[in-house]
Amino acid sequence: MLEEGLKKLGIDAPDANLEQWHSVMKRFNSRNGKVTIGIVGKYMDLHDAYKSVYEALFHAGLECGVEVELVKIDSSKLENPKNLSDSKDPWDPAAAAGENKKFDGILVPGGFGQRGITGMVKIATWARTNKVPFFGIGLGMHVMMIDWGRNVLNWEDADSTEFNPDTKHPVVSLLEEQSDVKKYGGAVRLGKGTAAAESGSRLFSAYGEKNISERHRHRYVFSNMYRSQMKESGLLLTGFTQDGLVECVEWPEHPWGLGVQFHPEFKSRPAAAAPLFRDFIAAAKEKQNSR
Repeated sequence: MLEEGLKKLGIDAPDANLEQWHSVMKRFNSRNGKVTIGIVGKYMDLHDAYKSVYEALFHAGLECGVEVELVKIDSSKLENPKNLSDSKDPWDPAAAAGENKKFDGILVPGGFGQRGITGMVKIATWARTNKVPFFGIGLGMHVMMIDWGRNVLNWEDADSTEFNPDTKHPVVSLLEEQSDVKKYGGAVRLGKGTAAAESGSRLFSAYGEKNISERHRHRYVFSNMYRSQMKESGLLLTGFTQDGLVECVEWPEHPWGLGVQFHPEFKSRPAAAAPLFRDFIAAAKEKQNSR
């Protein structure tokens, strides 16, 4: 099949090593079962906005031997909760979004701006309290911090200064050196960055090593002024940059709840799924099998 593709493209590569691609096709054809992942974001009408995330989930499905069904949900649709008499939960995210689905995992990807944030916080709270695998990337990690501040530490106004500059509990804030920068373009922490994973964490388990190198694109970060309170209340801080920024948080006593500041989707490949995506889909598969 791959050889035929080369012929149709007019590529003469008699010595090409296609072993890796044969392996990918074998994985694709041997998938068994399906997991349903809710992607909760703010640019859902623009398919390419999260293209790297969708591809990374597909790669992870290949590695875990399952088809990954994506249910795209505009987070704004989750901001008016519905109480359903036929649901055990007071709020059902699928029904609130007009979907007849059971989610095996929830992913909140990156983004900027205030629109839809309330819906993202609601879905994070739901996934945390209902033990549904959850993966937060960039903004998704910030949403986890806001949920934890509001619903575990009981800081009703916990927020990011991106959304509420006057909050008394800015659990997410600008990088200190960028506090006076008003324009987005030149102020983004962009490109390759390294982090150290804490031993025994899901982050360390995923990569199998302490030092991690991933790509970044953000201005706002975990606010270190709340680091001790977050940690003492049970939140697991499991990844750090050399200059002390928190790169990863994990929910305690949860099947798989993890948020990262970096973007692991950018380094995922068909024959080598990004480690965190692989483990997220593995947790979703376990959730699906436990029903």
